[in-house]
Amino acid sequence: MGVVNTGIKRRARLLGEALRPPRQLTGPVPGAEAAQVAPGAATPQKTPEEAGPKGPRPPKKTVALDYGVDPMPRQVEAPVFVLAPVRSGSTLLRMLLNSHSRIRAPHELHLRTLGVELTPGFSDQSMHELGLDKVELEHVLWDRVLHLELERSGKDIVVDKTPGNVWAWERLTHAWPKAKFLFLLRHPEGVVSSLDNRKSNTSTRAQNEANALKYFEPLERARSALDGHTLTYEDLTSDPERVMREVCAYLEVEFEESMLAYGEQDHGRLRPNLGDRSDNIKSGRIQAARSFEEGTAELSPKLAEYAAAWGYRD
Repeated sequence: MGVVNTGIKRRARLLGEALRPPRQLTGPVPGAEAAQVAPGAATPQKTPEEAGPKGPRPPKKTVALDYGVDPMPRQVEAPVFVLAPVRSGSTLLRMLLNSHSRIRAPHELHLRTLGVELTPGFSDQSMHELGLDKVELEHVLWDRVLHLELERSGKDIVVDKTPGNVWAWERLTHAWPKAKFLFLLRHPEGVVSSLDNRKSNTSTRAQNEANALKYFEPLERARSALDGHTLTYEDLTSDPERVMREVCAYLEVEFEESMLAYGEQDHGRLRPNLGDRSDNIKSGRIQAARSFEEGTAELSPKLAEYAAAWGYRD
């Protein structure tokens, strides 16, 4: 009899669940009642490009680190890092470099934001016994990412042009003692006005100037401390063959004419937060930079200081 009662109760429960209205798997969307959607119409979904970055942005500053272990051997012994402010023409430079048969220059890699987590008492102890800590494990990961780009491309020199590298150059030199550095400069007013003219800009002139200065200071420290090669956006656009020949000589590769016709090469999709996506870049042609010589007298003291240091002003 007990078995019969159990079967009846089970059937009643299943029947009740079948007749119950479907439950919402997610909470109600505020304002959904007011939104009228035509029957059969697809619900619009934001693409990753439209949605933008989620979570807090990485800090625009140099982070002090304790290098507790010796660097491990690298798969990429001498990567190339472009140190440049935002809006300085670094995407154009990477397109020209990526057009070389031996150079792989992908979109911005943001290596400094690529980290690892170690569980206290378990993986941290285990890795320590291998001569690794959190910082060095991150360097190993970064190195592997660069090596993957070389393997995929079949090239032998890799370049990362992420603007955030200006706050990580000391760490990059620790991770890769043989790394090479390209310092790309642009007239300070050119950087600030480019920030002002962005389609998505909601910042004031003063805020954009403060943002630019956050890049200028560590960039100038790197130029003073490192052996690298300096070029300017203005020279790159006015005399690209001469400038790229000099860059190739620094990187110890032969100059290739095809580099100047970067629009004929496949550089992958242009995505938000990974480099410039302007019409100038998409044109596939090197276009002249704007001149700011007449307006240098109106620069703020800080911008004028960098304009003088970079040769734009006597």
